Amino acid sequence: MRKLLLAALLAGTVTAPAFAQPAGEASPFAGLRVEGIVGYDSVGFSGEDDVDDIGGNDSLEGVAYGVGVGYDFDLGGVVAGAELELADSSADFDFDDGDVALALDAGRDIYVGGRLGIVASPNLMIYGKAGYTNLKLNGTASDGPDSFSGSDKVDGYRLGAGAEMLFGTNTFGKVEYRYSNYGSFDNDDVLGGIDLDRHQIVAGVGFRF
Repeated sequence: MRKLLLAALLAGTVTAPAFAQPAGEASPFAGLRVEGIVGYDSVGFSGEDDVDDIGGNDSLEGVAYGVGVGYDFDLGGVVAGAELELADSSADFDFDDGDVALALDAGRDIYVGGRLGIVASPNLMIYGKAGYTNLKLNGTASDGPDSFSGSDKVDGYRLGAGAEMLFGTNTFGKVEYRYSNYGSFDNDDVLGGIDLDRHQIVAGVGFRF
């Protein structure tokens, strides 16, 4: 499903004709904005010691939620902007076979990036985005008498695409797909070396000043 949504959003960025803003009129998609987001979150992991086969599970799944702020510039049918988002997630994973116990959860996430959009109609903008993301990953593991716990912050990049719709003079909603890749993460206390990536489908509501 997420692949079909991404394909549809990307197709929209290519095929949607830019809407010409009347001369002298400010774009409704420009200026300072604040927003809240919520949606599906899946953090995939794989790596050493067949960790991706533990319990037949290779991902942490849950709900992502957060707040963001951004500023967009009207370039005449095209909108360019910068944005900052602080989010958290309920995505977690627990495994216990009596001998080994493992718990992982996705903590706070910081994203800083930019986006470029096409104003397809007076109320609709289709956009793509890219930027830097930093994820805090928490974990505990025990093997008989030995127990370990810890957290680490991992850096990565994020790519995404979405559609933003105006609902009034200053209110908007959006739907967005995001893919994040954190590369290889090494924490010998809990898991050893693992590779992390992330898929999210979120909806948001915001206000533009």
